[in-house]
Amino acid sequence: MIVYYSDQYMVPLPEGHKFPMEKYGLLRNSLLEEGILAPHELHVAPLAEREEILLAHTAEYIDHFFAGTLDPKIIRRIGLPWSPRFVERTRATCGGTIAAMQTAYYEGFSGNLAGGTHHAFADRGEGFCVFNDIAVGLGVLFQKRLIRKAAVIDLDVHQGNGTAALFQNNPAVYTLSVHGAKNYPFTKVPSTRDVDVHDNCGDEEYLAIVERELPAIRAFDPDFLVYQAGVDILKEDALGRLSVSHQGVYERDRMVFDFAQSLGVPLAMTLGGGYAKPIQPTIRGYMQSYIVAKQFYE
Repeated sequence: MIVYYSDQYMVPLPEGHKFPMEKYGLLRNSLLEEGILAPHELHVAPLAEREEILLAHTAEYIDHFFAGTLDPKIIRRIGLPWSPRFVERTRATCGGTIAAMQTAYYEGFSGNLAGGTHHAFADRGEGFCVFNDIAVGLGVLFQKRLIRKAAVIDLDVHQGNGTAALFQNNPAVYTLSVHGAKNYPFTKVPSTRDVDVHDNCGDEEYLAIVERELPAIRAFDPDFLVYQAGVDILKEDALGRLSVSHQGVYERDRMVFDFAQSLGVPLAMTLGGGYAKPIQPTIRGYMQSYIVAKQFYE
C-alpha cells in the first residue's frame, strides 16, 4: 500500500487557533507506531504544479495566493494565515491527492494523510481550504484520459460546497455529500445528491443513510471513486454536532470500501475534517480508516 504524507502539511499557527494543525504529524506517527503502516508505505507528497491546479482554479486566484496578494476578505474566509510556508503546505496537500489518485488508478487504492479540501471554489477558498485537491486530482486523471467517469463520496460532516460547484456542470462526475443539515456551510451548493443529517444523529440512522445512497453511484457506473473520509461526524468532535461512535465510523468505512470492491473500481481516500478537543478521538478515527483499508487492500 502506498500512502502520501509530507512534513509540509504542518505550519505554525497563532496561539489559540482553532484548527488542529498537529493532527497530521500525530496521525503519521500513530500509524507507524501501531504498525498500521510500515515506513516504506509512506511516500513524500509531491508539490502540485501551477498547471495542475489550473485544471480546477482560475489563474488569477492561484497567482494571487502564490504571491501573497489575495484579497484579505478571502484570507479571512479561508481562516488560516498566509505565509510562504502555507503556500508550500497547500501545494503539498494538493500534490499528495494527485499522487494518491494516480497510484490508486494503477494499484487499486491509495490515500493522502491530508486533503479533502472540499470548500475551495474555482476563484476562492474558505473553511480552511485553499485549493480543491479532489477537483485538481480528478482533473489530472481526466486530462490524462485515464478515466471517463468518477464519483466523489463525501462523508465529512460539512457539505462539500466547493466540490459541488466545481463539478456542477460536469456530467462525468457524480458528487454525493452526506452532511449536517444545520452545520457549515450555511449556504449549500447543490451536489448531484445531497443528504441533510439532523443534529445528534447516531450510528444506526447514519449508516442506513449511507447504505441507501450508494446504489445510485452504482447506477452512474463510474470507473473511479474518491472518498472524502472526514471523521468530524464523531460525537466527540467540537464542530460536528452528530453522535456517531468510533464503531459507526468503522462500519461506514467498511461499507464504502466494500462498495468500491463490488464495483471493481479504484478508490483514493483523502483525510477530511476532524476537530475533537483533545484531538485523540480524531486521530483514532483516522487510524481506523487505514485499518479498514488494510483489510480490503492489503
